[in-house]
Amino acid sequence: MPPSTQILGMSLQAFTVFHVGISLIGILSGLVVLLGMLGSKPLNGVTALFLATTVLTSLTGFLFPFKGITPAIVVGILSMIMLLAAILARYAFHFAGAWRWVYVVSSIIALWFNVFVFIVQSFEKVPALHALAPTQTESPLKIAQIVVLLTFIVLGIRAVKKFHPAP
Repeated sequence: MPPSTQILGMSLQAFTVFHVGISLIGILSGLVVLLGMLGSKPLNGVTALFLATTVLTSLTGFLFPFKGITPAIVVGILSMIMLLAAILARYAFHFAGAWRWVYVVSSIIALWFNVFVFIVQSFEKVPALHALAPTQTESPLKIAQIVVLLTFIVLGIRAVKKFHPAP
């Protein structure tokens, strides 16, 4: 019997649950942050939670036993680049000048990456959704991704226009 895979001292199943839990916290807190941006509210505590859990989502994602570069790893790298920009814009440059919109855009893209992966994983793991897109190339998955992308674009444009926190 081969030894079971351990990641950070957890079984692969326990680590997956941990990773998914962090991801869901990142998505939910990110949606709250996005609503705050639309109301020009920086929401300091929720934003810190969003950024931290979204960074942890990417970092823990890199620890899964993949071989080679996968789409998940590429998304994780792109997400980390967006998160670095958001963290610098917020905490190092305090939204000064162009850093305000850099923060908004990079935060929303990082959130969208998490939601994108959530949708893909949902269509892969949830039986009712998997039946609609068993090979992940079918229209229901594509339509869901397009609707979510367009929603994020519209909300992102609105957030860039509306997010002007007090200094």
